[in-house]
Amino acid sequence: MERMSPEECRSFLLSPVRTGKLATVRKDGRPLVVPVWYDLEAEVLVFMTGRDSIKARNIRHEPRVSVCVDDEVTPFAYVELAGTAVMSDDADQARYWATRIGGRYMGQALAETYGQLNSGSGELIVHVTPTHLHGYKDVTGRYPQPT
Repeated sequence: MERMSPEECRSFLLSPVRTGKLATVRKDGRPLVVPVWYDLEAEVLVFMTGRDSIKARNIRHEPRVSVCVDDEVTPFAYVELAGTAVMSDDADQARYWATRIGGRYMGQALAETYGQLNSGSGELIVHVTPTHLHGYKDVTGRYPQPT
């Protein structure tokens, strides 16, 4: 197992497209882990959620979150980003980010459609500024690999 540099972590988060696993904390202290589509703006991880979603309620209560993105194929790798989430309901930014994230996951041909469908009232943009970032590659590298 080899630790990734910050540059390797960023590259891993951007390519190829992978789903993030967002961890938040409910008011009663129970954890919630859900998949999110995301993109990066400089070092900040950005995703969308509904204003009334459990994710949004949890972030309002406790803005410290964690996102894990992993490669599920041997020799395995992952990046974990922990930070503080800030939510915004700016309509122009919601359209921009919904389109950008939609293009990343659905392809550019569907980006505008995805942006329109996912940027209406009630949609929030969530920016996670990292306070901690680490990643590991070649997790099973010292072990025999399946053939």
